[in-house]
Amino acid sequence: MTPTTTALLGFAGWYLLLTFALGVFRSSLVLSGKKAANTFAADGSDVGAFGQRLSRARDNCYETLPLFAAIALAASIAGKLEVLDPLAPYVLCARIGQSVTHLVSTSLMAINVRFVFFIVQVVIYAIWILRLLG
Repeated sequence: MTPTTTALLGFAGWYLLLTFALGVFRSSLVLSGKKAANTFAADGSDVGAFGQRLSRARDNCYETLPLFAAIALAASIAGKLEVLDPLAPYVLCARIGQSVTHLVSTSLMAINVRFVFFIVQVVIYAIWILRLLG
């Protein structure tokens, strides 16, 4: 597998892991009688600070996974995956870093760190698009 393929699958796997964690978190609230299964707000605003952060961390993944997938698909169709390969692992690391930081804290420092992880991803996507078009 190429580094791009590995990173893309890692990104999807990370999204799956966060989705599973959210399911376990919500199930624990239902099984403990703290919440009815049909009353969860989609944004996690009704399950406390951690539940909301977990919901947003997962949502951030599915908001950006299509961008990564579209760029990787375009590179693959064009036969230029080697353009993405050097930076693909950094996208995955930045994605995981952003999610973990989101889960751990909402302090100003954590928000700034999370933003840096997000910007790393966006800059890499822009570099890739420019290199593929050039």
